[in-house]
Amino acid sequence: MNEIDKNVLSDAELAGLGEGSVAYLREMNSEDLVGKFPGMPKMAPGIRLWAVFAANGTPIMLTDARDAAIAGARQNDLIPVSIH
Repeated sequence: MNEIDKNVLSDAELAGLGEGSVAYLREMNSEDLVGKFPGMPKMAPGIRLWAVFAANGTPIMLTDARDAAIAGARQNDLIPVSIH
């Protein structure tokens, strides 16, 4: 594939992919959530939680169970997709 064959997306276009239809689920440690969920109260380190994000990275919810994260995404008419 040469340079002409590649489609280039701007940062805004990339962030908008799946917007309004996809939610990203990610299992995270409590200490990794600080910058991602503004206003979140202080938590003990090492707690594993499931975070749900909109396609553009906006935080939607936190839960302690993967099934609850999936249900939360579906409740908001979003397709849940796991990321690592």
